[in-house]
Amino acid sequence: MKKIYIIAEIGINHNGDIDIAKKLIDSAKDAGADAVKFQKRTINLVYTKEMLNSPRESPWGTTQREQKEGLEFGIDEYSEIDKYCKSKDIEWFASAWDLESQEFLRQFKLKYNKIASAMIVYEELLKDVSLEGKHTFISTGLSTFDEIDKAVKIFRDYECSFELMHCVSTYPLKIENANLSAINTIRNRYKCNVGYSGHEVGLIVSYAAAALGISSLERHITLDRSMYGSDQAASIEPQGFNKLVKGIRTIETAMGDGLKNLLKEEVPIAKKLRQHIPWESSLK
Repeated sequence: MKKIYIIAEIGINHNGDIDIAKKLIDSAKDAGADAVKFQKRTINLVYTKEMLNSPRESPWGTTQREQKEGLEFGIDEYSEIDKYCKSKDIEWFASAWDLESQEFLRQFKLKYNKIASAMIVYEELLKDVSLEGKHTFISTGLSTFDEIDKAVKIFRDYECSFELMHCVSTYPLKIENANLSAINTIRNRYKCNVGYSGHEVGLIVSYAAAALGISSLERHITLDRSMYGSDQAASIEPQGFNKLVKGIRTIETAMGDGLKNLLKEEVPIAKKLRQHIPWESSLK
């Protein structure tokens, strides 16, 4: 079984604090994750003026604007993240929610791109990302097959490498809605690698997805699930993330190569249990 690419989704769980972001990067690296991921938005493009001026209590103030701006990193923070991840030898990338944010991320010459589930219908962004030619993880939450069809066509028209990620965008995801059987459905429909982006509580669903042959796994990580933020409840704390990665690597080993062979260790057992019938092993 090919190694699953494990992504620790920090998203906005850093709560606008670069020190928290670094601690989350440390936790992901210590657990054995392959990459960490963030989210980048240009507030005035992603949200309407009316929405931003509406009331919302948060650690940063009393309006939606203050909350959104409090959670957003700029050039100073991302430059520090880029430097820090390089020092820790772990990849980082981010999902852009608008064209300006994608252009912002381009300056860091990241290895991968990510299309968030909400953005899979944003064709102008899909084309912009495709033109970069970087391998792209495309989440498929909030989406119909017709919408996924259009996204896949764009990436194939622009000859940009991609993989789809099965995802159900509820926070946290109820186990009965995980629909992991869709992983094989998506793989068969699009003839591509398929990953899993999970928002459930716990690890069992992610383990099951690994056994279904996913190519990548993305789970949110947090220092403490009780912290402020809409994604925290569907996130995994450091100890749990460490357990997740170890479990996934164990599953990879257990899956084997799919061939059915008689092991040398089985021969003496077979001889003992079949001594009353004519049988001879082909293994010498």
